[in-house]
Amino acid sequence: MATLDSPRTEGQDHEFSFSKADFDRVRRMIYSHAGISLHEGKHAMVYSRLSRRLRDTGRRSFSEYLDSLERSSGAAAEAEWQEFVNCLTTNLTSFFREEHHFQALADELKHFAGKPLRIWCCAASTGEEPYSIAITCHEALGSLNQLQLVCSDIDTNVLATARRGVYNEDARGLSPQRLRNYFMKGTGANAGRIRFKPDLARNIDFRVVNLMHPQWQLGEPFQMVFCRNVMIYFDGPTQRKVLERIHKVMQPRGLLFVGHSENFTESKDLFRLRGKTIYERV
Repeated sequence: MATLDSPRTEGQDHEFSFSKADFDRVRRMIYSHAGISLHEGKHAMVYSRLSRRLRDTGRRSFSEYLDSLERSSGAAAEAEWQEFVNCLTTNLTSFFREEHHFQALADELKHFAGKPLRIWCCAASTGEEPYSIAITCHEALGSLNQLQLVCSDIDTNVLATARRGVYNEDARGLSPQRLRNYFMKGTGANAGRIRFKPDLARNIDFRVVNLMHPQWQLGEPFQMVFCRNVMIYFDGPTQRKVLERIHKVMQPRGLLFVGHSENFTESKDLFRLRGKTIYERV
């Protein structure tokens, strides 16, 4: 089996040379730009995803592509940095994933009848999670008139899908009743597709947010934040930095929903455990 720095990995069986030095450089760049910590086992994934950008940009090697990324400036360079990030982010989601969170959300919403409600979903991906939040709010409150749902991601490609709100009819996690109540079925060329009802999406704001940027322009504090399966891509210091920033944009005693494998009990000065992977802002 070839190692990371073996002659095979250098490009003998690949379209482009991709050395361990190139891989380590990619790791440094994505960590600096987006806080994502790539481990050694991601070598093949990085090659597969970034090699498309080399073809699209006409670069002949990874070193040439990375040089151009670091040395260029202006709108074109900014756009290519976004493509770089898009290639290296992972987006795995479904409707009502980790269902206990949505039951807990429904229970909490009983305290918000007739009151303004702001929720931030900071890893919106392709939209299944935001629309699951919106459906839960509608079922619990009877309408979405009082809701402001801010949905963000660093990946512009998945956000475009989320804004469209179009999915396969057999999308995982949706009951037949919810399909009928919240989605329109496609016909003709769109048969087999569903779209989240536009009149229910009016209070949903999709926007690009890089969690590593020091300032987030998000408006008034949130009562709830969904930040699920995001921190697993960050190292310890980065996790702490992001948690501190999330703390600042939340109301006291607001709820933070996190992924099943994420644990922040070491940040008790910011959040205390409230339930299964649910924290309360201190």
